Amino acid sequence: MKGLLAILLVGILAFANPAVPNNYTTSVKTGGEVEAKYIKTGSYEVKYFEEKTTENFKKYEVYYPKDLETTNTKYPVVVFVNGSGVKGSRYKALFRHLASWGFIVLGNEDESSWAGASTDKTLTYIINKNKDKNSIFYNKIDTNNIGASGHSQGGAGIFNAITTNEHSSMYKTAVALSPAHEELSNGLKWTYDLTKVKIPILMIAGTKGDFETQTVIPLEAMIKMYDKLNVQKVMMRKIDIEHGQMLYEADGYVTAWFMWRLKNDSYAGSAFKGQNAEIFNNNLYQDVKSNILN
Repeated sequence: MKGLLAILLVGILAFANPAVPNNYTTSVKTGGEVEAKYIKTGSYEVKYFEEKTTENFKKYEVYYPKDLETTNTKYPVVVFVNGSGVKGSRYKALFRHLASWGFIVLGNEDESSWAGASTDKTLTYIINKNKDKNSIFYNKIDTNNIGASGHSQGGAGIFNAITTNEHSSMYKTAVALSPAHEELSNGLKWTYDLTKVKIPILMIAGTKGDFETQTVIPLEAMIKMYDKLNVQKVMMRKIDIEHGQMLYEADGYVTAWFMWRLKNDSYAGSAFKGQNAEIFNNNLYQDVKSNILN
C-alpha cells in the first residue's frame, strides 16, 4: 500500500474514530453480569490535571481519583494510545469512566501514535511526577501495575508501546481495540512484531461494516494475530458494532480486564478465566478465543 492510497486510509481511519459519547455508560448494551457491572461508573470521584509540553502532542492529560490527593494509596495506571487523528481530548468520557474505578488514566494529543513513542513519553511523565515531591502524584503511582489501551492505529501502536520503547518492560497488560492488522499496518509503515509481546493481551473488534471487517481487522487476520501471540490472550468480536464504536462499546470488558490484571479483582477476572468464563456465554460477542482456561 503506497502513496495516495495510504494517505486516504489514514484519513478514513481518523474519520472512523468518533468522539466518545458522554452517555455511553448507560447506553451500551451488555450481555453478561460482569460486563454490565463494569460498564457502569465506578465509585471514585474523578479529577483532571493537564500539563503542556513542547512535544508535538502538546500536553499530558491525567484523570485520577480525587482520593489520591488526601490518601497514601498507590494507584494503578493505564496509558491510552490514540487512533488516527483522534486526540486524547476527544476521549474524555472514556478516561473519566476508567478513572472512576480507581485508576490514573493518561492521555495526550498525539494524532499519529503507531510507534508508541508518545505513549512512552507520557508514561515517563507520570513516573517522573511520582518522584517529584512537589507533585500531587508524588509516591502515588503503583509502578508494578501499569497497563495500556489503544484503538485502531492506537490498537496497532499498543504492540510497539509494550515492546520497542524505553519503558516497555513496565507494562503488565494491554488491550488492543480494532487494531490495524499486520498487512495493513505494514503498508502504512506502522510495523509491529507480535512475537515480541510478553504480557497478557485482550483484543476486541466489531463485526459491522466493510471498513472494520474487511479493511482494518478482517476475522482471518485477527485470528492470525491471535495465533502469533505467545502469552495469555483473549480475542472476541462484538456483534453489529462498527469500527468507531469499538472505542467504547466493549468498555465493560476493557474495564473488567484492567480491574483483574492491575487490581487483582477476581470477580472481574471471572469474565475471562476458565472454560465457562462469561465471554463464552455472552450472546453479544462471537469468535471468542482464549487460552486462559484454568
